[in-house]
Amino acid sequence: MTVKFTKRIAAELLGRGGSSVRINQGSMEKASKAMTREDVKALIKEGGIYAIKEKHNLSISSKKLRERRKKGRSRGQGRRKGSLKARSGKRWEKKVRSQREFLRHLRIKGKIDGKNFRRYYMLIKGNSFQDKASMIRHLEDNGVKVEPEEIKAINETIAKRYK
Repeated sequence: MTVKFTKRIAAELLGRGGSSVRINQGSMEKASKAMTREDVKALIKEGGIYAIKEKHNLSISSKKLRERRKKGRSRGQGRRKGSLKARSGKRWEKKVRSQREFLRHLRIKGKIDGKNFRRYYMLIKGNSFQDKASMIRHLEDNGVKVEPEEIKAINETIAKRYK
């Protein structure tokens, strides 16, 4: 085979990019004759093929800053960019996922049909409901009867799934 093939296999085995793989001049002939992964592994083991040291462009000042931030420094008002909601995580995603899961369980139980499921799914997507409780109120206003025991049972099955 070619040296190109050997380099590619070595890059895979070493977990590095092809440009960081080097072949010693003395073992160039062996590298060109390597046919299998085992041949390349053997060359790596004997030191004929190696990967150059990985670069880490971390300056001492950035290391110090990281240490300070671990302690809670440099996180004051002046450093902040974005609103509190933007910094506080994915509140909307959690809300939408819980509503969608609840809706899915209602469809499985036969409380709503496919057409209504799609309608409510799109309302959830459009952020029409503040929370799950307001979605349940909206469902009840439109004729979908959901008993408190059923709501509790659905919430328990959802909670079991995430434990």
